[in-house]
Amino acid sequence: MSLKTFHLIFVICTTLFCLFMGLWTGRQWLAGEMGSQWQLLYAILSFAGTLLTPVYGYYFLKKLKGVSYL
Repeated sequence: MSLKTFHLIFVICTTLFCLFMGLWTGRQWLAGEMGSQWQLLYAILSFAGTLLTPVYGYYFLKKLKGVSYL
């Protein structure tokens, strides 16, 4: 597995994980569970990761444009 393939898989998994964490902690914040201000902070940071991780992946793939996926 090349570095390019690993990063593609890593970016997809990380984006999905951040989305899940954002939805989960956002739901807990709306329900008023477990330290409300911390849940809101975790939700905001997770959604930021959901948006920024694909940006990182795009620039990484652009940088390694000539490298094969094998």
